[in-house]
Amino acid sequence: MTIRIASVLMLAAAFALNAGTIVDLQPLRQTTSAHVHSGSGKDGIATLDNLNPSIGAWYLLSVAWKDGTSEPPWHLENLKPHAAQVLLDEKYPAGIVIEEGASRVQCDLFDGPLGQGRGSKLIYYPLCGGRLYLRNPAKGQRTALEGATEFLRDQVWGGEKVIVLVHHLLADRYRETGEAVNRGQNAAGAAAAGMPSAALIDSAYADRLVVPEQLGIELEKSGVNGMTPGAWYPAAGSTGVYVSVIQPGFIQPSILQSYRSLVSNLDSVENSSLSYLIAFDLDQFELGFASGTDNPGVGWSDRVLPQMRDPNLSGPDGIGNIAPLIATGLIGPEDGRRTIATFTGGFKRNHGAFKYGDLALKNHGSHYGFIEDGVVFSKLQPGLATVFMLDDRFLDMKTWTEGDDKLLTKIKFARQNGVPLVESGKPGTLVNRWGPGNWSGSENEKLRTIRAGVALQSSHGKRFLIYAVFSDATPSAMARVFQAYQCDYAMLTDMNALEHTYLALYQRSGSEMTVEHLLKGMSVLDKAADKSANAQVVPRFLGFPDNRDFFYVMRRSAPERKP
Repeated sequence: MTIRIASVLMLAAAFALNAGTIVDLQPLRQTTSAHVHSGSGKDGIATLDNLNPSIGAWYLLSVAWKDGTSEPPWHLENLKPHAAQVLLDEKYPAGIVIEEGASRVQCDLFDGPLGQGRGSKLIYYPLCGGRLYLRNPAKGQRTALEGATEFLRDQVWGGEKVIVLVHHLLADRYRETGEAVNRGQNAAGAAAAGMPSAALIDSAYADRLVVPEQLGIELEKSGVNGMTPGAWYPAAGSTGVYVSVIQPGFIQPSILQSYRSLVSNLDSVENSSLSYLIAFDLDQFELGFASGTDNPGVGWSDRVLPQMRDPNLSGPDGIGNIAPLIATGLIGPEDGRRTIATFTGGFKRNHGAFKYGDLALKNHGSHYGFIEDGVVFSKLQPGLATVFMLDDRFLDMKTWTEGDDKLLTKIKFARQNGVPLVESGKPGTLVNRWGPGNWSGSENEKLRTIRAGVALQSSHGKRFLIYAVFSDATPSAMARVFQAYQCDYAMLTDMNALEHTYLALYQRSGSEMTVEHLLKGMSVLDKAADKSANAQVVPRFLGFPDNRDFFYVMRRSAPERKP
């Protein structure tokens, strides 16, 4: 048996340009080869790539038969990446061995299971008694808006400018102010122990309540006539999940007047536009990330300057697609059982690079990087806002530096999207700079639209992941809101439509599941199981594959490690 191991010292070399496939981008991959024999009498050489032994989740298996035949590599997913290891062993030529502690399970693969799995309609096909999944290609769901914009971009001359114009014309489409009412006896009082910190609000609005008409998540406190701006309310039936609403105009004046050189003044529309926030207690939950079937993508963005694009490369990392890996656009069955919420990820690759500013002149235009299950899809770029989770399930957010590449041996997932909205509790340095910040919008800097962002907040020894949807905002309004909620770090996710700012919360009761949405209108992104009036909703990302990348929130079995 021959083993070739890529050491940690290959980190820099692994990102060398002219990479052949995404496999060549993996700095820690371990490759094992062994003689194999099928029951039908065929002999060959099997090759098993453990794409990241530190994580142990994804493997590629291929066989070159001596009769000259072969098949595309099989993409295998290990259900117990921290406990079990997948191996080739020449003493067992009919398949693979799964080693878990002192246990060694032999798994026949070459006489039927792999072929049956690839020929099945299952996106995740169980192998080896359910210890592995074979990942199969899927067609990701596209909305009508996504289909139209892709047609304009790809088929119509000047299509990108048409898309920008359409988004500008629809900028205020989702704007909501929320009906303001007088404070009543049901108003929220002081935050209970263990809840996120409330937003810092102008005392002049202490007697206000807001009725968020589009809120789609039921609150634990029944009979509430309105919500105190900036206060947190427990979500009904979801321990550790909290909801809040705010208008930027309610924020404490000292915050609105701070860092004036970094944040633009908010106009009357932004000041009165409602923002919806949901917080997850990280002692109880952990975050996952998955690529869509098509997006973000790994090729070149059309935004990069001509001098930053190498015509000899298929993409900034040397690859133009992720073959032979398979992105399913769907949460795997094991994670799906623990998932209580999902929300959309960041920009597609076409918008995920810089056209203006310093970052446009570095690293081929600073394309947004991402990692899934320890596998590098696109290199993490210095200077970009990054949300990531380590192999010990510790979640963090930071602006990436070259020195942070030392973390690559420990990262389970990472997603970059632009530059920070808030960093160390202060507005990011490019919040009010449209081009250098790559905030998207029209070229005359019309930035107000529906936007979403994600943040981390530390409160009384606890940490909370906060996802927020801003019904009509610029990056400046987003930064002010995250400042008011005393977030340590915040970044933009996506924008312009409900499908790009989607969040769903799941309630399970036995075999039934109820789906709630942060905004009611997001329900149009889900499907009904059948055409009956009482059909159960099949949610996006959890029930069917999507073309977009996404995050998912899972209940954890142990408390989060403290920083």
